[in-house]
Amino acid sequence: MKKKITSLLLAMLFMVTNICLGMSKETKVAFDNELAQMVGDTGTKVPGLGVIAFKDGKEVYSSFHGAAIIDNENPQNNRPFTRDSRFRVASVSKMFTVFTIMQLVEQGKLDLDADVSTYLGFSLRNPHYPDTPITVRMLASHQSSLRDGKIYSIPPQMGLQEFFHRDGRFYENGAHFAPKGQEPGKYFAYSNLNYGLLGTIIEKVTGERFDQYQKNHILKQLDIKADYLPSNFSKKEFQKLGAVYQKKDAAGVWNENGPWRATQDGYPQGQPAKDTVTLQNPYAEDFQNTYSLKDYIPGTNATIFSPAGGLRISCEELSHALSMLLNDGTYNGKQILSPASVKTMLGREWIYDANTKNGATYGGTILSYGLGIYQMDGDSTARFCKDTEIDLAGHTGEAFGLLSMLAIRPNTKDGFVFIMNGEAVEEDEDARSAGKFSNNYIWVERLGDAICRHVFIH
Repeated sequence: MKKKITSLLLAMLFMVTNICLGMSKETKVAFDNELAQMVGDTGTKVPGLGVIAFKDGKEVYSSFHGAAIIDNENPQNNRPFTRDSRFRVASVSKMFTVFTIMQLVEQGKLDLDADVSTYLGFSLRNPHYPDTPITVRMLASHQSSLRDGKIYSIPPQMGLQEFFHRDGRFYENGAHFAPKGQEPGKYFAYSNLNYGLLGTIIEKVTGERFDQYQKNHILKQLDIKADYLPSNFSKKEFQKLGAVYQKKDAAGVWNENGPWRATQDGYPQGQPAKDTVTLQNPYAEDFQNTYSLKDYIPGTNATIFSPAGGLRISCEELSHALSMLLNDGTYNGKQILSPASVKTMLGREWIYDANTKNGATYGGTILSYGLGIYQMDGDSTARFCKDTEIDLAGHTGEAFGLLSMLAIRPNTKDGFVFIMNGEAVEEDEDARSAGKFSNNYIWVERLGDAICRHVFIH
């Protein structure tokens, strides 16, 4: 009898504690309704979305709407967007790549300020600045003077030198190097290729494939079963993979009144063969095929795993990384990163100077950058909150129609993650995609401001 009473009291205490830490029923309903209204088939609607928000270190809100899989021909195959639905979260992946970089720095296996040539096994210099070393820190903060060019992911049998040597197949007449006036370490320009190199450096230092090392030393510690290769999910975990959608036909013509078309991870024929990878550049090149990784040599070309954007992960799993950042590198009692490493990631390696124009701000959405994390100050054009100055730090993701974000409020234990898996109108080309009070897209602006209003300042 005493055990029953004790259990009942503990349950009541747990309920009261959660109510105190959470939000009122009215606020939750209002927030749910606001999110539900973002889901639809035309205009600035999205096929599906999910949100998890933390306040004072605890999850206080989560909500999921719409579809993770849309099968126009066989609607019985449709699947709802849930807490565990996984998506290719684009550049939020960069944060996870730097988690690994910082772990290796802590272990003394990497030096942020070392010349990357010492790790890569070949000399890498911008030909306009032959005497200036390119460092690991420069890669992670997008100050390397390297550029994506048209292509930044190449087949597994090819080495990274193909990007940078004059006789390389993907040299593109030097398009992967910044012009004179954009010196390494002094000029910011966002480049996915930087993170392909970071992934390759991780392989060189560890002797393991980038995706496998990530799973064993970062994702597993965070109780995350995400993967960079859909082919390597277990059957059970593959079933949680959702698709990314846009409203454009096979010829690339947008029609918001047409059907949703999967741009990533639709897989109507089922799961790809194990240990295969499909290249993912934004352009339809003739080498963008599916390749076997059977003979891949770690340390030669990790661009194939897309360390810049290829992680397939759920809102639930992203919230584990969020919790780790909010707790100075600790997750569920495990020290994943040191507090010093988290602080370094959150620091401002680059700050835009309007007088010297020392970097590209991407329409005023990136005004400073750390290591795999950037800052969105509440009084800037990068802000996410309309009427209140709330500073954020984290990373957004944008690719193939997907929009995602993991962000914390610096010096608090507040933060959030969200994923939206498609767009009915074209970014930038359609005026409706523009934000109303910031330089962000309308989708992320709406969602970010809703989180600010309902969670942070309610």
